[in-house]
Amino acid sequence: MVVVYPGSFDPVTYGHLDIIKRCSRKFEKVIVVVMNNSSKKYLFSLEERQNMIRECLKDYDNIEVDHSSGLLVDYLHDRNVNVLVKGLRALSDFEFEFQMALMNNCLDSDIETFFLMTSNRYSFVSSSMVKEIAKYEGDISNLVPDNIRDYVMNRIEKV
Repeated sequence: MVVVYPGSFDPVTYGHLDIIKRCSRKFEKVIVVVMNNSSKKYLFSLEERQNMIRECLKDYDNIEVDHSSGLLVDYLHDRNVNVLVKGLRALSDFEFEFQMALMNNCLDSDIETFFLMTSNRYSFVSSSMVKEIAKYEGDISNLVPDNIRDYVMNRIEKV
């Protein structure tokens, strides 16, 4: 089975990587889709976000990194995939993701969303928190891989 794991990944965190790696052990193929919303301001470009994920997952043969700027449902149709995986950290994530799953299913009744709980040790990690801590020169080394930490800290210095 092929599944899609979408997100903005600005930047990718240990929480994201936990979900992706666990999916890679359970599914034949995982397509990590870096979503781009033109109304959002990102720290990293679409290409940079894709490249960071590829760097982190270069040893996994069944993981593909792609991107989309449109509706996720359209992307799924284009790739002939009908299963999404969404990571959950807390109850607040569930409310939002449940609503999104219902909307995706409304747009296409063949689309199924699998929810996967993030490991406890990453349940508090978010890209927003990583950027906020980095902005104030805090230590983000337990939230993101070293190479991602370097990207974040270098970019924050320039902003």
